[in-house]
Amino acid sequence: MTKKGKYNNPLQATINGIFDLYSKKTETVQLPEQLDLKGKTVMIIGASSGLGFAAAQKIASAGAKLIMAMRSGIPEKGEKIKILSGNHQINTYHLDLLDFDSINKFLEQLVKDSVNIDILISNAAMVPLKSRKSPQGLEEMFMVNYLSAFYLINQLINQNIILTNGSVISKIIIVSSESHRNPEDYDWDKFGKYEAYGIKETVSRYGYFKLLLTTFANALSYRLQQSNAHMVVRVLCPGPVNSNIAREAPTLMQPLLKLVFSIFFRSPEKACEPILYFATQENNSKLPIEYLFLLQPKDMDEKATRIANGQKLWQVSENLVNSLGYVLKP
Repeated sequence: MTKKGKYNNPLQATINGIFDLYSKKTETVQLPEQLDLKGKTVMIIGASSGLGFAAAQKIASAGAKLIMAMRSGIPEKGEKIKILSGNHQINTYHLDLLDFDSINKFLEQLVKDSVNIDILISNAAMVPLKSRKSPQGLEEMFMVNYLSAFYLINQLINQNIILTNGSVISKIIIVSSESHRNPEDYDWDKFGKYEAYGIKETVSRYGYFKLLLTTFANALSYRLQQSNAHMVVRVLCPGPVNSNIAREAPTLMQPLLKLVFSIFFRSPEKACEPILYFATQENNSKLPIEYLFLLQPKDMDEKATRIANGQKLWQVSENLVNSLGYVLKP
């Protein structure tokens, strides 16, 4: 994995995030005054706090039937959304994206409950202090920020939990990051291999995994388009968010980070606007894929949109999943 240099360490990433946030924007899209998701079933992956929780409240307030998938906060987070939104069509499911077995149990429960969803919001992410191993021996940030999304989204489609042939076009909304532009290239030889790292490498690796996620989104969109599936893929960067994503930062840095986040970063309620735009806008539904930075349409990094890269990523990801004994159901 090689790096360009814009998001290589926490300080540099913070400064560039602030610069990107406050730089002049052009061609921004607008949210409607009234959000309407009545009759839609929406699932949010990573809904217990921050961006996911804020989006959950707004989506529930718009009248959707909401499924909150999360590792903690069950059922209290769901009950809080009911109170805040006045919507009681809220269901919570346990999901630990570090563990393939947890993902499979989650999928089994959805099938048992006959769940079908119109809109999937894949939001979960983490920034650890250092590398750690998942239950299957993978690096945690690689698993949560990329591979679990690859596995889970494919299984949701393959098991018809997200309908690909419904009368209404389904949507998959993936929360990525502008830091996906940071890596110069892919490191196929070391793909999925556990490597120890510390805080100095965390941010650059975060950007690399966001590149993988964005490449996957493009590859998925291409496959859906080739199969004429009634489904579109949307990708977004919410900008720097005042959330608890840096909760593992060293104790001495926590007060400074909280101060910087509170002054310069967007609130989760504001930062979730691109999610809400994609969830509610039907006029864009025929476009195979689209990307927003904040509410500004942009092109994704060309590496992520290259078909050959998407095909390679799909192959190595599927091979890795299979090597661990987990098979993508056809």
